Amino acid sequence: MKRILLALCLLTACREEAAIPQPVALNAEAVGYFCQMNILDHGGPKAQLHLDSHPGNPLFFSQVRDVVSYLRMPEKDGQVLATYVTDMSAGNWAAPATLPWIAADSAIYVVGSTRRGGMDQPEFVPFGSAGAAKAFIAQFGGQAMTLAEIPQGALATEAQAPDTEASSAAEARDYNARLHSHAQGHGTMGDM
Repeated sequence: MKRILLALCLLTACREEAAIPQPVALNAEAVGYFCQMNILDHGGPKAQLHLDSHPGNPLFFSQVRDVVSYLRMPEKDGQVLATYVTDMSAGNWAAPATLPWIAADSAIYVVGSTRRGGMDQPEFVPFGSAGAAKAFIAQFGGQAMTLAEIPQGALATEAQAPDTEASSAAEARDYNARLHSHAQGHGTMGDM
């Protein structure tokens, strides 16, 4: 009896692991979850998120920063099964359909660069290798982080920023100081 129960548990575990959806290629019908605009009309990094409530139909995001916002929302449309981002080290910024997908939790993100995302907002630029992230930072600035290290304050859009120049400058200095502090305190990502 114990062997049968163990076998059933192992089969269930294997079945759950096999159920993780694979990334779906971008096509003309892919629209951004928040903006409802065609993904292929906008360059830069993209993301897709698979929910148990929408099997085979991932939610696409026009910017990677948008999927991070969605992941941190308290309420979602279902259980998240998988999240993928485009590997910007392996493709063309202007042609998102040519970019390969990598698991969001394994990517290295450059946060705070001067490069704008597809919706002309600050972007979290994902890379599959530390070397590619480092080369991007040398050209466009920013800090390398894991998905879990991205600060909540980095999710705010420019539209949510304060109206006064003094407040904006103070917030920018504070955010940059936090990034610098993060770089000093985390050896692996901060050394980039």
